Amino acid sequence: MAMLLIPRYLCATFHLLMSLSITAKILPPYTPTDYFLLNCSLSSNSTSPDGRHYEGDSNSKFSPPNIHTTSSTSEASQQDPYVTEVPYMTACIFQSPTSHIPSQSRPAQSSFACTSTQSYSNLDKTRSFFSVSANDFTLLTNFSVFLTVLVSFSKHPSAPIVVKEFIITVLNSHHLNVTFIPSSSSYAFVNGIEIVSMPNNLYLRDQDSIELVPNFVNFKQVVCSVNTTALETMYRLNVGGQEILNIKDTGMFRTWKHNEDYIYENCIGTLPHLPNITIKYSKDTPVYTAPKLVYSTSRTMAVHPEINLSYNLTWIFPVDTGFIYLVRLHFCETQLEVTKVNQRVFRVFIYNQTAEEATDVIQWSGETGIPMYKDYFVLVPKKIQGKQDLWLALHPNRDLNPEPEFADAVLNSVEIFKLNQSKGNLAGPNPELVVGPTSGFPEEETENKNPSKFSLVMFVAGTVGGASFAIMICSLCFLAYWLSRNIRRVRLIC
Repeated sequence: MAMLLIPRYLCATFHLLMSLSITAKILPPYTPTDYFLLNCSLSSNSTSPDGRHYEGDSNSKFSPPNIHTTSSTSEASQQDPYVTEVPYMTACIFQSPTSHIPSQSRPAQSSFACTSTQSYSNLDKTRSFFSVSANDFTLLTNFSVFLTVLVSFSKHPSAPIVVKEFIITVLNSHHLNVTFIPSSSSYAFVNGIEIVSMPNNLYLRDQDSIELVPNFVNFKQVVCSVNTTALETMYRLNVGGQEILNIKDTGMFRTWKHNEDYIYENCIGTLPHLPNITIKYSKDTPVYTAPKLVYSTSRTMAVHPEINLSYNLTWIFPVDTGFIYLVRLHFCETQLEVTKVNQRVFRVFIYNQTAEEATDVIQWSGETGIPMYKDYFVLVPKKIQGKQDLWLALHPNRDLNPEPEFADAVLNSVEIFKLNQSKGNLAGPNPELVVGPTSGFPEEETENKNPSKFSLVMFVAGTVGGASFAIMICSLCFLAYWLSRNIRRVRLIC
C-alpha cells in the first residue's frame, strides 16, 4: 500500500467531471495524485472558463462499456447566463443504473453536477427524483434537483446549480462505486463528475492518531470506525472575506464561499484585513489546510465593548435532523493590537451548547499569524422532520481574572460536515417550499468535551446543478451513474 503516494480518502464532486490537468504556473501546496474531470455525454475533450480540462465520457476508460446502450446523451436547449457551458450544457440521461469504472488505482476528489432548469429530451424536470449510493453508504434518496435549486435560489439568489460533496470510506475492495438510481417512473441525468485525491488526516483521523481530535459538544463520545463513517460537506465559508474559487484553493479544488447569507440579522461585526500579513503554517496546520486568504481575513465584533457585550456574533446553518455534524472553526490572530495571551477571549456556542468557555487564539497558536482550527462533533436530534437551524455564536468572555483587554471575538472560517447514521445513511429529505421554524437563539449551557478519533477514506463531492433558470417546462434529469475507484489504503482526507 503506497501510503505516501496514495491517500485513502477521496473528494468527489458530482457535476460529472474527470481528468483535469493542473496548469497553474505556481504549484499549489498540495498536488493531487489523481484529478479526473468528466464532461458527460461528450466524445471529445473540453475546457471550462477557469482553464480546467474535461474529458468526454462517451469513450472514456472511466465509463461503463455499455454506456451507449444504457444511457442517452442530450444537450440543453437553453443556457442560463450565470452557468458555464462546461460542464453544464450536456448531460447523460439514464433510465436505469449505469456503471463507470475508473482504471486508476489512486484516490481522488469527486463531484457530480446536474442542471436543474435545462430542457433535456423533453423530460419533465419537476418529476425527476433519484437516489445515489456509494459502496455501503446511501448519499441521496429520492432526491430532486428541481426542488433543491428552487428552494436554494429563493433563499440565496445565485447560479441555479447544486453541489454535493461526500467523504466515503474505501475498504479492502479498493473500489469506490457511486451509483445513481432513478426513482420509479423517473429518470436521472448528470453533467459532470470530478475526482481529486487529498492529503491524509485533513478532516478526520484514524483512531490510533495522536493528533488533535474533535470535542463532543452535546452528547457522549461515540466510536466511529474508519470502515463505517462517511461525510457530506454542508458548508465551507470564508468568514469575512470574498469567495475563494476552487482553482484558488490549496490544490484540492475546494470552493470557500462568502458568509454574508448566513449571518444572523444585522449583527455583522467588522472585517479586518491585512493583505500583507505573513501566515505561518505549522505541523498541526499544514499549508494545504486552507488558503492564505482564509487566515488573512476574518470577522470580529465592533470596537465598543458595551455594544459587543450586548449581542452574539452569530451564523445560522440549516441542516438535516437526525445526524451528527463535524464543525471546524478556523482561527488566526492577525490584528496588530492582539499579540498577547488574555487580550481577546471569547465563548463559542454551537447548537445552543457551550463548545468553548475561553477561546484565546494566541494561547492556542502561540503567536500572531499562526493559523489553527478546532473541531467539534454536534448531534442534531430528529425532533422534527426536515431541516433545523444549527446556530454558531461567539461572545466575549470578560469573566476571567485578570479580565481580558478586549471585549471581542474573531473567526476566520467555518466548515460543516454531516456524518452518516448507523446504517450508512447520509440522505436527508428534499427541501420544502415553505420555510420551516428555526431553533432558538444560542444560550450558554454545559460543556461536553470528549475527544474522539475518526478515519475516512474518500471525499466524494456532488454537484447537481441547473442552467437555464427561466423555463418552467425544462426537464430535470436523473442520472444512474456508477463510479468505481480502485484505491489503496490511506488515511482520511477530504
